[in-house]
Amino acid sequence: MAGAFDFTPAIVLLPFLSFLIALGAGRNMPKGGALAGIAATGGSLLLSLWAALAVAGGGTYNQTIYTWAAGTGDSFELTFGLLIDPLAAMMLVIVTLISFLVHVFSLGYMNDEGETGLPRYYAGLGLFTASMLGFVVADNLLMAFMFFELVGLCSWLLIGFWFREEAPPSAAKKAFLVTRFGDYFFLVGVVAVFATFGTAAFAGEGSFPAIAEAVLAGEGASVNTFGFDAATWFTIVGLLVLGGVVGKSAQFPLHTWLPDAMEGPTPVSALIHAATMVAAGVYLVARMYGFYALTPTTLAIIAFVGGFTALFAATMGVVKREIKQVLAYSTISQYGYMMLALGSGGYIAATFHLMTHAFFKALLFLGAGSVIIAMHHNENMWDMGGLKDRMPVTYWTFLAGSLALAGIFPFSGFWSKDEVLYEALAHGLGGNPLLLGAWAMGLVAVFFTGFYTFRMVFLTFHGEPRTDTARDPHGVHWNVKGPLAVLGVLAVVAGFVNMVPVAKLTGLHIEFLHDWLDLGVSGLTNEHYVELTGQFAGYETGYVGSEATTVLISGALSLGLALAGSGLAYKLYNVPSPVEHTDRLGSAKTLLFNNYYQDEYQVWLAETAAQNVARGADKFDQGVVDGVVNGMSGVSLFSGDRVRRIQTGVVSNYAALLTLGLVALLLGIGLMGGWFL
Repeated sequence: MAGAFDFTPAIVLLPFLSFLIALGAGRNMPKGGALAGIAATGGSLLLSLWAALAVAGGGTYNQTIYTWAAGTGDSFELTFGLLIDPLAAMMLVIVTLISFLVHVFSLGYMNDEGETGLPRYYAGLGLFTASMLGFVVADNLLMAFMFFELVGLCSWLLIGFWFREEAPPSAAKKAFLVTRFGDYFFLVGVVAVFATFGTAAFAGEGSFPAIAEAVLAGEGASVNTFGFDAATWFTIVGLLVLGGVVGKSAQFPLHTWLPDAMEGPTPVSALIHAATMVAAGVYLVARMYGFYALTPTTLAIIAFVGGFTALFAATMGVVKREIKQVLAYSTISQYGYMMLALGSGGYIAATFHLMTHAFFKALLFLGAGSVIIAMHHNENMWDMGGLKDRMPVTYWTFLAGSLALAGIFPFSGFWSKDEVLYEALAHGLGGNPLLLGAWAMGLVAVFFTGFYTFRMVFLTFHGEPRTDTARDPHGVHWNVKGPLAVLGVLAVVAGFVNMVPVAKLTGLHIEFLHDWLDLGVSGLTNEHYVELTGQFAGYETGYVGSEATTVLISGALSLGLALAGSGLAYKLYNVPSPVEHTDRLGSAKTLLFNNYYQDEYQVWLAETAAQNVARGADKFDQGVVDGVVNGMSGVSLFSGDRVRRIQTGVVSNYAALLTLGLVALLLGIGLMGGWFL
């Protein structure tokens, strides 16, 4: 009898089939191919749940399904394979669930608006989903890279869906180019992994994390480190791969593409932010965490970049006027928290926040989409107001997502964000000042998160309607409300799977996600790394008094700042006719509103340093590389032209040349042989 793992290829192939159907026959199908996409993602969701049940029963699946290139002897093989472990199973359920709900939501957002190009839209969603699922189940780094690039391609196609307008194509190109910059380093990292270890497998005794661990343990394994100390070279390789992560997960300084990506349809934004494009980078670090856990320097950099990005992006969210822009900067900030957790040794905290964020961020984007429909595609929050009573389902579900995002007890975001901050604090107190700095930035970002989240809620739903459209909003249908209801429930209850603060304080065993990942974390091969207590890469754990006291202090600080930020937003914006209090920030608001001039800085960098480097390379290419080639060809042409002139076709000339040549040869031999002395 076939088991769940025998059908795992279908999890990827079903959305790909919907892509082919929508692309080839969508024009002749009802809803432009939407029903095929819904059926396909629904089927993938069921198969993902089946696979998760199989993993819960103690099973894992690590199987090569196709070898598409092989070196001589046993040098290397390039393969496609499937790796289904607890991490992959969890992510499969997240991706398929969010994609299924996005497809259903699109029936109300895209189809009911008479949108053109729907087959292209649903084909893009299908390929996007299939690409992300292929990335999730990849058993090696090269396969992951290939699907990683397909995810980037799909984001380009969908962000630029309204290509006849001016802004979407520009935003799509920006997303493509910025993430490609990071992916260049990722590709070099993939080559470095193969060159060093001869394999790119994530899990198993012959995987590159296992080989790296053996090398550092001095157990006789031999790898090519290109003249570097092994630990130093592994750090370099990890940082190269991290370049792709920083680009895809929109971490500083490659975050600038994500706010512009809001030019795409709102359901696409939900999919990008919650379960595909931006999630891919964080998932990659989690997937190869067995390797990153061996390099403390890399982890410290990851933590600091994450903490800085969390605060950096949160400050920009407080001044935005468009609802999707607020959510975009929120996404950058929240993925910063995940990176902070990964760099702090909080592997489970990061995956926990990845899960809860997927639910509440998809909810918030789809809720924003519902509002945008009602407002006839106006996204400016200052043109809204008073929608609470006119859109009750959207309001209450959006409020649930907002409470989760702000980290308010007992919603899901509170539990996961609190665990992130606890891990950073505990390991920072263990003697790592860089982690303490990253923790402090993440903690301050909590205040800004609460403020911009509830500023958004109050401006959108509370007070008096500020425009005629807000007084009489467009109605939304069941296919909009249904996904909101499902995600609203998850935003409330998803955090209960891992209530670490309660577990530490009471001793109750309610850390279910720890139990789930403890079923087998592929790639975390060393026993003292598989303890899943966050004690990775030699990090020491420190406590203020006791572990329970540290948990209590961390949670109290986080919740207090979240309530303070939310309370300030309540005081300033929960009024009948709000005014923009952020104007009091003066030039600081201008700086924040213009995103710290990061776009201008990157354009300046491209037009100065990058162009100068390109011009220098062009001159070197034309003057040296082409110069040598052209010089050799010039000598050849010149000598050939001169030799050609003696080819007259006159036999007497040839006889004279033969005679002169023989005489010259004899004279030369005679002079060298001393005949004339």
